[in-house]
Amino acid sequence: MGPFIVFTDYAELRDRCEIATVAVAYGRPAHEEGAVVPAGPWTPIGPTEAELLRAPRNAPEAEAVELVAFPALRPPETMDAPWWTVRPPFTPTPRTRYANHATSPAGDLTVTADPANGKRLGIHLDNWDRLPYARRRLSRRRLCFNAGPGSRYLLIGDTDVSAICRRLGRDDPAHHPHTDDIRAYLRAGHPLRCLRLRIDPGEGYLAPTELLPHDGSTTDLPEPSTAAFWLDHWPIGAFPSPI
Repeated sequence: MGPFIVFTDYAELRDRCEIATVAVAYGRPAHEEGAVVPAGPWTPIGPTEAELLRAPRNAPEAEAVELVAFPALRPPETMDAPWWTVRPPFTPTPRTRYANHATSPAGDLTVTADPANGKRLGIHLDNWDRLPYARRRLSRRRLCFNAGPGSRYLLIGDTDVSAICRRLGRDDPAHHPHTDDIRAYLRAGHPLRCLRLRIDPGEGYLAPTELLPHDGSTTDLPEPSTAAFWLDHWPIGAFPSPI
């Protein structure tokens, strides 16, 4: 199964969504050996593909990707960064948890680094909730807020990790899905494509990053950007959408 993207206007989605193949990276100094990275070329999402990605009305919130906007956002002028840890750009619920933030330079193919070695992970899987295969869809979604100054991309694979594990024979209910499953899937010759969705400053996304292969990217973008992240079980439509 692939991602469910929540949108109402195909033209708006097409303006900021492209698709490409991926490859296994070897000999890239910035990336771990065997990391999965976009291979290009990027092409706009077509209407048929968009309809296949469109979230149905009964889509589970834990499986939906949403682009979100914060139209009333007024960053404080006198508060030191990271101001969003004190004054989030939305109203948190009692169960909302701040995860982290990271600044990405312009021009990075993928942005997430392994703190143990400093190398880029490539397209990977989060494990904040550490749920096994049988309960993976109970994981929280991650909210990203792009604090700018530049735009950035959300990269998401077109196959979720449950389908990846089934194809690999790793669908034991107790198995804990991991980035290694995504890499093994590619090494075994199975197909995976990557979507990239542009997130402008003052916007963000909600995504099941423990279910979908994903990362951020600043390829072809001229400015750096800082992204902040929170975790929660937000319902679909909790935030305004630019698409």
